[in-house]
Amino acid sequence: MPRTLLLIVLIFAVVLELALAGGAFFAPAFTLAKFGVQYGPSTAFLGYLTGWFLLFVSLVAGLALGRVWQGKPGYAGLCYLLGWWWAGIGMGIYMQFGRPDNLLLDSLKGLLIIILTWLCRAQGLVVRR
Repeated sequence: MPRTLLLIVLIFAVVLELALAGGAFFAPAFTLAKFGVQYGPSTAFLGYLTGWFLLFVSLVAGLALGRVWQGKPGYAGLCYLLGWWWAGIGMGIYMQFGRPDNLLLDSLKGLLIIILTWLCRAQGLVVRR
């Protein structure tokens, strides 16, 4: 059960990150407005940089998803990295900017990935021998 839940959370994460990356590339004004930034000539570079950043994170999440799906070793390191990354981002944005939506979305996603990865490792569920 933890492996299935981990796969579901990783699929959700990949889809969400790809949607945000696509929004940053194809609708930068809308995407930056969601982050509280007004789009203009001085923030166009920020939108472009955010798109590449989100694309990189979605590729790492996709790699972790593929490793969990195929049962390959090395999945735990990627999952822990992503989990702590999202937990830290969610808590940091909440503490700095008071945005509880990021706390719930990113930190909850990160903590779920950490806990589910730990459960999978403890039960030996992912790696096929």
